[in-house]
Amino acid sequence: MIIHPLLRWGCKMIPHGFTPSDVAFSCAVKATQEAKGSRELYARMEQKRPWSERVTPELERFISQQTSFFLGTANAQGQPYIQHRGGPAGFLQVLTDTRLAFADLAGNRQYITLGNLSENQQAYLFLIDYQEARRIKLWGTARVVEDDEALLDQLKMAESKGRPERVILFDLIAWDVNCPQHIPRKMDTDKVSELLAERDVRIADLEARLARRDAR
Repeated sequence: MIIHPLLRWGCKMIPHGFTPSDVAFSCAVKATQEAKGSRELYARMEQKRPWSERVTPELERFISQQTSFFLGTANAQGQPYIQHRGGPAGFLQVLTDTRLAFADLAGNRQYITLGNLSENQQAYLFLIDYQEARRIKLWGTARVVEDDEALLDQLKMAESKGRPERVILFDLIAWDVNCPQHIPRKMDTDKVSELLAERDVRIADLEARLARRDAR
């Protein structure tokens, strides 16, 4: 049975005009926004620029470039847990415009995420690009797929360091772009190496030009 998000998050009744952001803006959140003076702003957003429920081409490009993300789950009592996942660019894949997936690699065998998902499928993905100062929030549900070798083979990355054991599917409910404020600017080591190599080529070229000039 599918439970309406607002009922799941504590509303006594479903208000008219459900929007995707209601997955995050529960009745308690909206009451807090009202008390703090921001409810009118977000009500206008819900009308004019509602959150998307589907993966757009731009979001798919962003996802394909990421080498890590954070997966949030919670147990049946609501105790949250965040797990980092990393891999080569493209290891988090878009299967459809409402479904993402990745191969889950062997780890420390605590199985907190798997246990949480066995009793509570609500999940959250947080993607952050430090170099471009962009971050994306995705709400949805997730489930574990065991013993599907065809799907696992589809998601495996040759460059991955680790043994893939299972697949985790993420079904999208809504997503939004987080503001870039306070994101520290960082670069992956591969990008730094690329830029340093380009710098060294330019330096070598300039040194060669100076040597030719001095030899005249």
